[in-house]
Amino acid sequence: MTATDPRTLRTRARLRAALLEECAEHALDQVSLSAVARRAGVGRATLYLHYDGLQALAVDACADVVRDAVDALHAWTVPPGPDAPPAPLTAFLTAVDERADLYRGLIAEGGGGPLGGLLHDELRTRSFVDRTRAGTPRPALAASATAGLFTGLLADWLHGRLDLSPEEFAGHVWRLLIAIHRTVR
Repeated sequence: MTATDPRTLRTRARLRAALLEECAEHALDQVSLSAVARRAGVGRATLYLHYDGLQALAVDACADVVRDAVDALHAWTVPPGPDAPPAPLTAFLTAVDERADLYRGLIAEGGGGPLGGLLHDELRTRSFVDRTRAGTPRPALAASATAGLFTGLLADWLHGRLDLSPEEFAGHVWRLLIAIHRTVR
C-alpha cells in the first residue's frame, strides 16, 4: 500500500482521529499506542506500519495546526493597524488554547520539539516568500525574526509563562510582528 492508496489514507485518518479523541481525555504523555490503536479499530502492528511511534502520529495529526498558524499570520491583504490583529490569528489561538495539553506535548519550552520545529520552518519559508514578493530589503532577516518570535512566544504561552487570553495574546503578537516588519524595511 502506498501513501496515496485509499486504504492507507483511511487508516491514517482513523489513527489521527483516535489520537485526538484520546488526547481530549488524557494528556499526550498519558496516551498509549494500544489505546489509540484500539480506538481506531486497528492492531498495534498496523499502527506501526504507518507511524514510527506516538510522537510521529501526533505530529501528523497536528500538522494542520502548523498550516493554520502560518495562514493566520498571513491572513491579510492590506496590513491592518497594530490594534487589530487579523481575526484568523485570534481564532487560531483560541483553537490552540482549547487543545493546549496536546500542543504542549509537541511544542517544547523555547519553541523546540517536533511541532515547534515544523512550525518555525514552515513559517520562515512562507514569510520569506511573502517578504521577497513585497520587496523587503532583508527578507531572510524578516522571515527568521517572524518565525522565531511567533514560535517562541507560542511555546511560552502554551507552557504558562504568559498569562494572557487568546485575544490578548493575538494583540501582543500582532504588534510585535508589525514592529519586526517596520524595523527591517
